[in-house]
Amino acid sequence: MNENHFKFSTSVVALPVFSVLTLWVVFWANLKFGLQLADYGIYPRTFQGLRGVLFSPFIHGDLNHLFNNSVPLFILLAALRYFYRELTFRVLIFGVLFSGLITWAIGRDSFHIGASALIYVLVAFIFLKGILTRYYRLVALSLMVTLIYGGLVWYIFPGVDEKISWEGHLGGLITGFVFAFLYKTPDYQKLIRYEWEKPDYNPQHDKFMQRFDENGNFVNLPPPEPEREGTSTDIPEIKYVYQFIPSRKEEDTDAD
Repeated sequence: MNENHFKFSTSVVALPVFSVLTLWVVFWANLKFGLQLADYGIYPRTFQGLRGVLFSPFIHGDLNHLFNNSVPLFILLAALRYFYRELTFRVLIFGVLFSGLITWAIGRDSFHIGASALIYVLVAFIFLKGILTRYYRLVALSLMVTLIYGGLVWYIFPGVDEKISWEGHLGGLITGFVFAFLYKTPDYQKLIRYEWEKPDYNPQHDKFMQRFDENGNFVNLPPPEPEREGTSTDIPEIKYVYQFIPSRKEEDTDAD
């Protein structure tokens, strides 16, 4: 498996830190200067309420609301940036837009604020995309998201809590699921280490597999055929003849 797609960088931490810090700065400024930013939330089916599609994720009603969104947003953004680096900003930008538009279309007549819709986009996308890739690391990430945030599914239904925008949650969930099918990821293929893992592998050419018959029984290979005479593999016989030549001293001794 070529895991060059999974690279840790400062953006894996910087992106969630910057995003969460922005939410807290906006919340502080709203309290400090009395900006009444809740009026910039999504107000369904009104032209003025469309501005909330962009602004609502940064606006929170109270400290508890802000804290409950900050922790999952930090974790999910870090996971998105690390495992789906090339898709990060597309999921974030279009996730905010489309989940906001769905909320604007189906929401109750009230201001809808908070980053929870974006959280549902991230949960739905990371969960389903990991299952679709069928790569073990991403599937494990999907299961982890399910264990930690699986309970969020109850808050997409009306009547659970009147103070919660179930319309925004539902819009985020739908958007994340659609993105999981729409956005393509690299083909996560297992690294080929053996001959039998290759797609063009032919067991008939494998010396080891030839030692088994059709029923899986071990058999001996047939003896090699004897080489025929006159073939190009025949090596001609070479004879070496040695001749003894006496030295001069031996010749003088014989003459005496």
